[in-house]
Amino acid sequence: MSSNMSVKAKKHLGQHFLIDKNVSKKIADQFQAHRNCTKVLEIGPGMGALTTFLLENKNNEVWAMDIDKESIVYLKSHFPQLENRIIEADFLKDNLATHFGSEPFAVVGNFPYNISSQILFRCLEYRNQIPEIMGMFQREVAWRIAEKPGSKAYGIISVLLQTFYDIEYCFTVDEHVFDPPPKVKSGVIRLTRNERNQLPCDEKKFIQVVKACFNQRRKMIRNSIKAMLGDVEFDHPLLTKRPEQLSVEDFIELTCAVEQIASKA
Repeated sequence: MSSNMSVKAKKHLGQHFLIDKNVSKKIADQFQAHRNCTKVLEIGPGMGALTTFLLENKNNEVWAMDIDKESIVYLKSHFPQLENRIIEADFLKDNLATHFGSEPFAVVGNFPYNISSQILFRCLEYRNQIPEIMGMFQREVAWRIAEKPGSKAYGIISVLLQTFYDIEYCFTVDEHVFDPPPKVKSGVIRLTRNERNQLPCDEKKFIQVVKACFNQRRKMIRNSIKAMLGDVEFDHPLLTKRPEQLSVEDFIELTCAVEQIASKA
């Protein structure tokens, strides 16, 4: 196979290929093998800019998943050491148990911007199997995910991910290191699984409360919760705050209180 073959970036797949080796290495170096997890699933490797450096650490067992046939052909040709660990599939729909069973695996990648949030919510479903997520996002999305309470950028995705992961914003990546260059800057973040396993409230109810509050983010919590409880009288110190002032623990406490009231109604 010709070594000068390359993959054409496809707009509908949101592909922007990293062409700066220093940046690729710097991103790969952010992977920490949290909880000694050395099985790494790279999503959307394209032409393997990140793969090359992930493979440099001999402890890593690297898997690559791409939806793009052309990338799959390229990876099989250029990374024979990956052998049977190149998967042609859509991460959002694939049955991950067929590759990993119930074993832990980390998720890394230069994620396509158009589905990056969906990728994270998919990881959240597998959170007890995914100790670490590390990758590149549109910078504003990366900021939002890592943001702490009290900021305008803090929102639904921040709370839901920070419930189960500690999140660190690593660094910003400029547009010119990609081909084709995106119109926005990128940000690299690392999410490492925290110690929280089971919520003391119903998880679906928790998500419902978080969404209800942020969907009316300018209003006090009292007004957002009202719709969920109808005419039931409800008093709680958090009700006079706005959603961006509440920590993950506050939202959990609020959900427990809502459940208690609802059970009495």
